[in-house]
Amino acid sequence: MNTNLDEWNVEDPDFWEKKGKKVAYRNLWLSIPALLLSFAVWMMWSIITTKMKEFNFHFGMITPDMSEAMVKEQLAVINNLYYTLPAIAGLAGATLRIPNSFLIALGGGRNVVFTTTTLLLIPAFGVGYALSDQSTPYLTFAILALLSGFGGGNFASSMSNISYFFPKRIQGTSLGLNAGIGNLGVGIMQKMIPFVIGIFLFSAVGSGGEVVEDQPLAGLQNAGWIWIPIVVAAVAAYFGMNNVITGTPKLPTTFQGIAKTLFMVGIGLVAAAVGSYLLVGLEINMWLVLPVVVILTLLLMKYLSPGDIKQSLNKQFSILNDKHNWIMTIIYTMTFGSFIGFSAAFPKLCQDIFVYTDPANPQYVNPNAPDFLTWVFIGPMLGAIVRPVGGWLSDKINSGSRVTTYSTLVTVIATLAVAYFVIQARDSATPEAYWWPFFASFMVLFVTTGIGNGSTFRSIPYIFSKEKAGPVLGWTSAIAAYGAFIIPQVFGEQIQMGTPEFALYGFGVYYVICLVLNWWYYDRAGSGIEC
Repeated sequence: MNTNLDEWNVEDPDFWEKKGKKVAYRNLWLSIPALLLSFAVWMMWSIITTKMKEFNFHFGMITPDMSEAMVKEQLAVINNLYYTLPAIAGLAGATLRIPNSFLIALGGGRNVVFTTTTLLLIPAFGVGYALSDQSTPYLTFAILALLSGFGGGNFASSMSNISYFFPKRIQGTSLGLNAGIGNLGVGIMQKMIPFVIGIFLFSAVGSGGEVVEDQPLAGLQNAGWIWIPIVVAAVAAYFGMNNVITGTPKLPTTFQGIAKTLFMVGIGLVAAAVGSYLLVGLEINMWLVLPVVVILTLLLMKYLSPGDIKQSLNKQFSILNDKHNWIMTIIYTMTFGSFIGFSAAFPKLCQDIFVYTDPANPQYVNPNAPDFLTWVFIGPMLGAIVRPVGGWLSDKINSGSRVTTYSTLVTVIATLAVAYFVIQARDSATPEAYWWPFFASFMVLFVTTGIGNGSTFRSIPYIFSKEKAGPVLGWTSAIAAYGAFIIPQVFGEQIQMGTPEFALYGFGVYYVICLVLNWWYYDRAGSGIEC
């Protein structure tokens, strides 16, 4: 089998049936498990942080000489740091999506998927080691959260790559399958990690230096070791996937493709590290950190890239001058940004609202609290499962914008419902009474944002030319992924202030803005664009 395919014309029905279809679906089925594992590694902090709080990982910030008041004050700070870890992972994953948006044209789909999947082994193994010692400092976890961003970045290159394999008429379905089943990695992770923690294969070191065996703390490190199948997915991509001429005009050798991929990923990692330092080290406001990181990433790509890479990037950067690129970025951030941000924050939010319910005593545990870890995986799972439905519905009625309109309307209503039940739980002596309506409302949020994921991505190939559609798919997914950074941060700050419903009000206003933009530019009669 030729790795590089220099003949590729899937819009020709004869070529598609005789040759293209088989190759396209083989690449899709190999892309999906790699993307699923990417999401699992990227989002694993959503569960790990709840367990870190349960097992009193204090990062060395609480000492025996502290007064009770000082301990309570530090516990509040540490609780916010728990939110910061998935936020760092979200920041890194989103930032790495920016170079990943342009990687297919530089390195080739097969080379990129193999390389970026292999990189997932670094944070997976690192987390396994870090969680084996209760005294591991916060800096170690922050670095590992940064490196887990490899998984978040992979989505942009994966979606861009698959867009070149399928004809336009079924891109809603093919992209929906890749993204939807790939997104299942979040739900699978949120179910698997609590399960494998109960399997005690190793010993661990407690906060006092004692060796811990046959106890849940000893199994916590399995949260990292469980992702060993990454090796299988990487090998399968190496031997089974292809680089196609339509996606990569200058088809590279394997070495060239891997080298270009590592270079571009390295640029994204540097920018993400700078952003993480500004956020955690200098405690600069997240809304200032975000544009700094995006601009820094683009500047590093533009001015540090070698000549052959720079020439290709300059051509692809033309999408930044297209008004519709920015409109679709805003709208897609509403859908995928909300899905991935809620996935990152939902378990910790449940813990803070229904388990640790006494603001005056951060260590108080509600004895009637729901077993939220049994249920939280359902949200990301539902969002992932319905994502292909969003693409399929859009193909069926020939309008992604119409599906986006209706899904957004329901999203606004569900957001206000969640805010209402948060208030009721906070003000009640029995907050657990509001668990099920809160949970049900949040499930609606996951479903509607999942459907919007598929419908919005389906619209992009109809709005942009074939040459622009791939980079736009990557770019919009990159910026949208900052939802995994923004939403945990916003919830963490509002939880600390005692007003988590304010975060939801802000999200609701944003959704209404997106609803208006989608209607005006794409869904109203006479908009001039049918998508």
